[in-house]
Amino acid sequence: MHWPHPAPRSGSACSVFLADTGAFFPAVSRHVLSVQGARPIRPETVQFADGRTVRWKVGEARLEVDGRSVTTLVLLGRTGSQPLLGAYSLDGLGLSVDWRRGRLLPMPVAIVASSNEGRAMNHRLGARR
Repeated sequence: MHWPHPAPRSGSACSVFLADTGAFFPAVSRHVLSVQGARPIRPETVQFADGRTVRWKVGEARLEVDGRSVTTLVLLGRTGSQPLLGAYSLDGLGLSVDWRRGRLLPMPVAIVASSNEGRAMNHRLGARR
């Protein structure tokens, strides 16, 4: 996985991430992210599988996986921690996990609203004029 930071002058790095669909945000060592140029933008409460909660900072990073890329929020984890790829970024990248084969697969983009709803909305907006 390649993840250049969105800032134009910062570098990039490659890491092996553990895909964790039970995690929401991806998590990467704060040291690795700071070297890359990522800056924290806000604190976030993180809950671990054992129920513990802590406050970690959240920053932004650009992730690239198999030719797909997305700018995503990322938790600035402890130094030396295993990088995790959570559901938020998997969805943003349009990827799903094939647990049987141990790989990521492209998933179809789902549109919730039907095209008829869009026409109905345009018709209602036009009627107000």
